[in-house]
Amino acid sequence: MTGHARISIAAWGATALGSLVLTPVFSGPFLFISAFLCALITGVGVGLQNLRIPRVVVPIVQLLVLVELLSLFFLHGTMKFGLIPWRATAIEFNSRMVDAMDSINRFSAPLPQDPHLTLFAVSVISVTGFLVHVIAVQFRQAAWSGLLLLIMYTVPAATVHGGLPWLLFIPPAIGYIVLLSAEGRSRLSRWGRRISGVSHLDAAEPVEASALGQAGRRIGLTVVAIAALLPALLPALPEGVIGNGLAGGSNGTGIGTSISSTDPMLDMGRNLKRGDNLVALTYKGGASGGTYLRLTALDLFDGNTWRIAPRGEERKLNGNLTPPPGFNGDLTKVPVTSMEINVTRDLRSQLVPVPYPLQSISLKKDWKYDSGALDVMSSDGGIIAGKKYKLTAYDLEPTPDELHDSITTGAPDKYTMTVPEKTPDSIKHLAYTLTASARDNKFDAAVLLQNWFRTGGQFTYSTENVKGSGMAAIEDFLLTSKKGYCEQFATGMALLARILGIPARVGIGFLPGTSDKDGVYTVRMHDMHAWPELYFQGVGWVRFEPTPSARVATTPGWTVAANEPAITPSTAPTSGPTTPGGNASVPIDKPRHDPNLPDQSGVPAGGGGNWFTRGGGQAIAGGLGVLLLLCVPWLIRTLTRRRRFLRPPGRAGAEGLWAELRDTSRDLGLDWSDISTPRQAGQWLVSKLPDETHPAARRLARGIEALRYAGAEHSEVDLRADAADVRKALWAQAPARRRWRARLLPPSWRWYLSRGTTEASDLLDEFDLLLARLRSLVIPKRPTTGSHRG
Repeated sequence: MTGHARISIAAWGATALGSLVLTPVFSGPFLFISAFLCALITGVGVGLQNLRIPRVVVPIVQLLVLVELLSLFFLHGTMKFGLIPWRATAIEFNSRMVDAMDSINRFSAPLPQDPHLTLFAVSVISVTGFLVHVIAVQFRQAAWSGLLLLIMYTVPAATVHGGLPWLLFIPPAIGYIVLLSAEGRSRLSRWGRRISGVSHLDAAEPVEASALGQAGRRIGLTVVAIAALLPALLPALPEGVIGNGLAGGSNGTGIGTSISSTDPMLDMGRNLKRGDNLVALTYKGGASGGTYLRLTALDLFDGNTWRIAPRGEERKLNGNLTPPPGFNGDLTKVPVTSMEINVTRDLRSQLVPVPYPLQSISLKKDWKYDSGALDVMSSDGGIIAGKKYKLTAYDLEPTPDELHDSITTGAPDKYTMTVPEKTPDSIKHLAYTLTASARDNKFDAAVLLQNWFRTGGQFTYSTENVKGSGMAAIEDFLLTSKKGYCEQFATGMALLARILGIPARVGIGFLPGTSDKDGVYTVRMHDMHAWPELYFQGVGWVRFEPTPSARVATTPGWTVAANEPAITPSTAPTSGPTTPGGNASVPIDKPRHDPNLPDQSGVPAGGGGNWFTRGGGQAIAGGLGVLLLLCVPWLIRTLTRRRRFLRPPGRAGAEGLWAELRDTSRDLGLDWSDISTPRQAGQWLVSKLPDETHPAARRLARGIEALRYAGAEHSEVDLRADAADVRKALWAQAPARRRWRARLLPPSWRWYLSRGTTEASDLLDEFDLLLARLRSLVIPKRPTTGSHRG
């Protein structure tokens, strides 16, 4: 096999093994399709090189073939004459890539088997395989191809909640090592026949580069071992050792959930779907019946995702915050409530959960707020985990009449009235149809939208993965499936409100949680929630609740007319928090046995429990683990010594006793020589022992000498008693410090560890030799040039 063909096949194998890291993210047959396309691209490259095509032409042809194959497999309907990729093919490819990236950013893994996601996965793997082939074969720089394999690793690393299984890192590492080995062998094969080496193969065999090969195999063995062991150990390390996934430091335990300031909607979806329902925070005070705690408001919608719009000048926390935007009443007459919030170490968020509208907060240094959204966030990348803070908030309770009479003259900013150009006409028609009876009153229209989502539209609450992404997913949710969780309900109502000319944004935060008999509210991760906020001139931003009663039992009191009773579904609990500002003390909670909602089991609040449950147990477990790890050398030496003394008399038993004396001498800091004969070692032992033990040392040395050189007639000699006496005397002669070191960290254990590494590498050498023998049997040897008959 030629060198370039060998490297090409190795490059294909490295790409195929590297693509396994994508299995936790994507579903469907993307691996088989990708492996097939990469194999075709590799075959084209090998064939062109065998035909002596100029090197610069080969990657160009391979790229054209790759584009053709991707188009035939996924975009056949856009090709000209059904065969040639055209402008429509490029536009459709770009559109599907945008949809795929949006799905990856918005939804948790594993992603559904959608065509655009399969195209994305196959494209990433195929392009990576093509570039690996170009770098390793055309440029002959296989080492740099590892950076390309790392690109595939970034996709699952950024989307899989909780991290990747550590075993998935081994196949790419093996593929990379095989690729390096193939390139190294191809380079060295140009040097001709082997001159020397440690291999016992015939010197006429092709170069195996034994010395370099041994070094490379040892390096490869070490890399694979580190790749396998290090990820398994990392979850046990304290969070401060390698960071917490967000900028800034924390004294957390390394578990919990992260909420970033870049995409809190994605984080909310992951937290609602995760199995463990950890406690996020506890609080006291606030409005009667509980308080919604908001993290931020998403006001920028581009047709695919809702995000935080570019903020203006952010302000330091110093005294009272700016007045609520849009409110033109007398704030001195608005009631103010006080709260004390205790965030657990499991909530790692750069955004601070606070009620809206916030008046003041005790956080000062390293925290800031936005005057438009009144949300509080870190100014240096730190997180709120483990923090305690006090705050005051305005208890705004607008009446339905105030909202009905409000006249919105314009948007409070340039983002919250924007309707994306690609909004389907079907969604616009739906908005106008649902609110026809409002007669252009914005508040009445908003209430009609809320009621349609909760009751009239026959929607179902579910945290299952949503099919598709972007505007197509919103259209499917509103008109077809009518199935989703709070994200879909909040964003759907916000979009419909904007179509009607009502400024709207999406709030992200927590439901009020559940209270105990002492009035302390506990908020868990599954209480994360999204809701629409609509703007009314003179009142400001007002919260609505379109999520059905399966999730939230009641609507805000200001959305219920004076003569209309609040909707209280029978499936809701009979006790619990109520909507702040509501007219009735009805609960805001999930039904206790809704099959569509996550399990409500969880751990106690960070502020409750005793020392053991708040980290003491983990500290004890960590200490015991360290102690067990330190005992490993002692345990190995103890078991080895016990096994040696239990062997029956004979050659193997005597050699084991001799080895035990050697290890004991090394453990006690004595200079045992491996090159000395038994007689010389016996004389050395006599010099280290008291007089009464000299006969035992001489008998032991003579017995070993006889077994090694005198034949089988001395095979039944029993040296266990003499070995025990000599070992006991050596131990008694050593200083106490040496004895304790020999117990806790015996130096002989390091010798066995080094020996085990050498034997593992020698096993790889033997494997190489076996492959060489098999190759020599399968492939006949080429005749030697210049041979002649003797």
